[in-house]
Order: sequence, then C-alpha cells, then structure tokens
Amino acid sequence: MTSLQQAIAQGNTRNIGTELYDFAASLFPICRSITGSGLRQTLQAIGAKIPLQIHEVPSGTSVFDWVVPKEWNIRDAYIADEQGRRLVDFRECNLHVVNYSIPVRARMPYAELTLHLHTIPQHPQWIPYRTSYYKEDWGFCLTHEQLEKFDPHSQYEVCIDSSLEDGSLTYGECYLPGQTEGEILVSSHCCHPSLANDNLAAIAVATGLAKELTKQNLRYSYRFVFAPGTIGAITWLSRNREAAQRIRHGLVLSGIGNTDSFHYKKSRRGNSEVDRAAAHIVSHLPQAGTCLEFSPYGYDERQYCSPGFDLPVGCLMRSVWGTFPEYHTSADDLGFIYADQLGEAWRVCLDIFDVLENNCTYRNLNPYCEPQLGRRNLYGSMGGSHSITEEINACLWVLNFSDGKHSLLDIAERSGLAFPAIQKAADLLFHEQLLAVVDRDSPDRPEANETAFAFNTTSTSR
Repeated sequence: MTSLQQAIAQGNTRNIGTELYDFAASLFPICRSITGSGLRQTLQAIGAKIPLQIHEVPSGTSVFDWVVPKEWNIRDAYIADEQGRRLVDFRECNLHVVNYSIPVRARMPYAELTLHLHTIPQHPQWIPYRTSYYKEDWGFCLTHEQLEKFDPHSQYEVCIDSSLEDGSLTYGECYLPGQTEGEILVSSHCCHPSLANDNLAAIAVATGLAKELTKQNLRYSYRFVFAPGTIGAITWLSRNREAAQRIRHGLVLSGIGNTDSFHYKKSRRGNSEVDRAAAHIVSHLPQAGTCLEFSPYGYDERQYCSPGFDLPVGCLMRSVWGTFPEYHTSADDLGFIYADQLGEAWRVCLDIFDVLENNCTYRNLNPYCEPQLGRRNLYGSMGGSHSITEEINACLWVLNFSDGKHSLLDIAERSGLAFPAIQKAADLLFHEQLLAVVDRDSPDRPEANETAFAFNTTSTSR
C-alpha cells in the first residue's frame, strides 16, 4: 500500500471534512474580489495553514492580451430612504454591492436608481452576485422582496465608499517538490465574496490537500495556485511559462462542497492521463460521477488549456457552473455545503493523485502461459470453485496485460477493476519476481528502463 493510500485509508473523512468546513466558514464573511484587501486576507489565511508564497503584480502590467486592472477596495455601501434608514446595507451582506463598483455619493429618484439595481424575481428572497470588473460602473444587488418595498415616488441616498486606483493583483503559490521536476497543478479561484460552493469549498479542499501532501514522499512535484478567476490564471501563466512546461497533470477545483455527484470536465486533449485517472476514480464511486467533454467555457481550465499552452488540466466539480439555481446567489451560503462532501472531495482528489503517482508499465517475466500462482501462495489451495477472488482476478489481468505496452491504468480500465486492486496485484507479482518495471510513460523518463526496483518510493511493497 502506498503512503497516499495509507493516508486515504487512515484519514477520517468526516473529521477532515469538518476541519475543511470550519476553514471555509472562517473565510465566508470576507469581501473578496479579483484584487484588494479581501483577496490578500484570504491568501494570508491559507498561508497560515500551508507554505504559501504570495505574489503582487502591479496594475497596468500586460499579461498576454489582458492588463492587470486597478485595485478595488470597499469600506461601506448603502441605499437609504428619506428618513436615513438603510434599506440595503453592505454591512449585512457583501453581495449587496456590484463587485468593483466605482465610488458613488448621490441622491436620486427611484426611476434613476432602478437602472443600477439587480434582483432575481423568480427567487425573491435571494441576492444575486454581479460584477463589473472591466467596465467602470456601479450597482446594488438585493432581494426582490426588498425592491418591492421601495416607494417609486421617493428620493434615495446612495453611497458606495470604495476606491479604484493603481495597486496590484495578488495570487498565492504553494510548491511542494517531489522526486522529479514534473508537476501536478491544482488550481482554485479565490476572488468571489460570500459564496460557499463556488469558491470557498475548493479553496478549503485545495488547502487541505496541500497540507496532507506536505507529509508525503511523492514522485511528482505539486504546485497549488490560488488566484482570482480568469485574470489570475492568465497572470500566472504569463509569468510562469517555464513552470507551465513542467505540468504533467492538472486539476482545477470548483463547486465541490454540495451534495451533487461529481462531474469531471476533460482537458482540451481529451484523453490525457489525468482525464483517464479522474474518469476512473469518479466512475468507481458509490454515487458514480459523470465525465464531460472539454469546452472553451467554464473555469480556469480554459486558460490552462488555451491552444498556446494546451496543458493536460481538467476540472473537478460537483455541480456544474450555471446549472444549479443557487449559482452566483446568496443561496450559495454555508448551508449549501457540507463537511461530509468536503471530506469526500479531499479523498477523491487524493485517489486521483494516487493513480497518477503510481501508474506505470510492467513486463511479465514469465509470459509463456500462466505462471503457477498456487506455489507462490497467490492462489487458493482448494480447487473446483466456480468463482475467483478479486485479488486473483486482478493478478490474472496484470499478468496477461503486462506486456511492456499496457500501464496499470490501462489494465484497470480494460478489466473494470479499481486501480488500487490492480496496483496491489502488481505489487504482489513484482515481489514474487514475476514482473519487471518497464517505464512510466512520462516526459521526465522517456527511455524504457527495465529495472528490478520500483521507481516510486511511495510504494512500500514494490
């Protein structure tokens, strides 16, 4: 059993999920955006749990076809009636202000004010989340029930105490060196204000994964990127072209804290090893997940998969963006995510990493007919049974397809057996000197190198 498998087996996902939920809850009140103090505060909280290097990129910096915008910060905002009573108050919910609203202090009639108000009539108790990152504008978001209480014949005081000025965009990186320079990328956006599933769930799980992986002896190096959506990933890619070339596999995490089954969106390549590993893991869950083909719309996987980079980066989520009514509304609150689901997401990611860490190709050293497993204590001593155990079945599959061409993941997919069962069988057969490692099909190790020792020291039995 590998050390990752041991961590997965020994980890109490309920306790881990509770820890992740508590972390998400601590971040929930912060008003985040693509720049500003809320983003920095969030990154500092992540950095208190894992080794995180924080980068500041000045406003006006060119990043491919984009420019790092001015920095936005907000202190207060409200709409008050003629008696000075706050009808909409940023202090009660940070979604009430259109994110990146310019400063406003004015008194105006209802008809003029409504041009800047946003509601969701079909969900009259929910507040929508709206932004105006790249066009200077302002606005308020409120429940439709609040709007219906406004007097169309009154004047209203409007205040948005914000600033939009030269500053910087902030992102964080946690780099965990492994035995090779080849990297596994984990990316999550951290720019949304109080939205629990579409933001905080992934931040908490990614932080928990990095914390766990600091304890592991891993083949791959791991790079965790916490950056504002779209512009943050673009900025990171613009500043890290060399590092991007070392990415062998990648996952964008988002929306993984609610009760939906898992969805995995494939990378642009469509059949990269991470695509296959993720598809294999989610298909073997008790509540089987769904694989989606790549499309150039979504989260930051579309930046990593842009044709100039074409990195093998997919997106793991539960609910798909825009397909659930709570998306980008105040209903995506802490009651919409659950500790158990966060713990399961943590475990599913580690399962995917375990496949990527330990997938390799073997050669059968006794390829002429089936070797006698009984004298090696790998087969039951009593003959005549109409069924075989999963362990024996896995051994037979591994022996038959260990021809120097099929990897363990190939065999798991072909057999329908879970990867850990195939890997365990390979460990047993290797120990009995029936297999030799051929290659890992990795850009880090292009040569076929038959060897009698396991290259991945995370395995305790090879």
